[in-house]
Amino acid sequence: MNRKRVKLVAAGVGALVLTLPACTSSKPESTGSDEATSGATPAAAATTVTAPEKPGKDYNIQFLQGVTGDQFYITMQCGAQEEAAKLGVNVTTQGPQKFDPTLQKPIVDSIVAGKPDALLVAPTDVQAMQQPLQQAAAAGIKVVLVDTTTNDPSYAVSEIASDNEGGGRAAFDAIKALRPEGGKVMVMNIDPGVSTTDARAKGFEDAVKGDSKFEYVGVQYSHNDPATAAQLIGAQLQKDPDLVGVFATNLFSAEGSATGVRQAGKDGQVQVVGFDAGPNQIKALREGTVQALVAQDPGLIGKFGVDEAVTALEGGENTKKVQTGFTIITRENLDGDGGAAAYKSNC
Repeated sequence: MNRKRVKLVAAGVGALVLTLPACTSSKPESTGSDEATSGATPAAAATTVTAPEKPGKDYNIQFLQGVTGDQFYITMQCGAQEEAAKLGVNVTTQGPQKFDPTLQKPIVDSIVAGKPDALLVAPTDVQAMQQPLQQAAAAGIKVVLVDTTTNDPSYAVSEIASDNEGGGRAAFDAIKALRPEGGKVMVMNIDPGVSTTDARAKGFEDAVKGDSKFEYVGVQYSHNDPATAAQLIGAQLQKDPDLVGVFATNLFSAEGSATGVRQAGKDGQVQVVGFDAGPNQIKALREGTVQALVAQDPGLIGKFGVDEAVTALEGGENTKKVQTGFTIITRENLDGDGGAAAYKSNC
């Protein structure tokens, strides 16, 4: 499976497609390692990995999602299972009902007690999941971080995630194309302390600060709940009735933001750009409630996760940090390359 390349489609200019490497102008996240704290420049993230040879053992690999039922993680699961089938290993998937470290930690403890060979995991908090995952690695389990990370990921054999800051910048570019005259914009995030969504928000905020036509009015936290996001958007529009753009950092934030804009009767005025591309987001895009989506490649993250786990188990050389690309989906490219990046509801 070839790595997808970033496709930036400017709203209203459907024929224009600019293709860039996934890691263009991105800053690798701080790892908490000596290299990161000493002032040395971290090595650039790789954009692909080498698939291992089919092992002679049916390894037991556990995949712990950030939250169950999220199409992003379902699509990641599909990619992991497909690669596992090719390699002849077994992947078992589970996840908490909410994106919450107090719910995820007991599952980690249970997995460690079962002594699997490897663990693919999307940590739900950079600090709270640090010690549980360190303990998993200390127990001899090969840990691969997928999508999210912790403050110090040195215990992991590999980290695999999207170019999240780049995705945030691209989200601002989409709003800028829709509202070139400028105006007030905001971020709808989930919770502080989630590495990926924090990076997306930072990329967006930094891009806004670089354009004097736009005013950043702040971030709201929906706790990954669409109903809460809708309420927060409604309250923000009471405060800033001239709001022109919202960047929603994940699937449920985008779903709730679109609902809040619709309920406020601000369709057409407020441009919503969402991160992730689940069925509800694609529907909102078709209906015009959401104007653009930043789609990750979770299937590739899952595939690479299994590859790196098996490489570690076979004593090979791991790719320490891997960064995958994203696709900007608009109504103009939805029935073409953009639609192919939409997430799955099942495998």
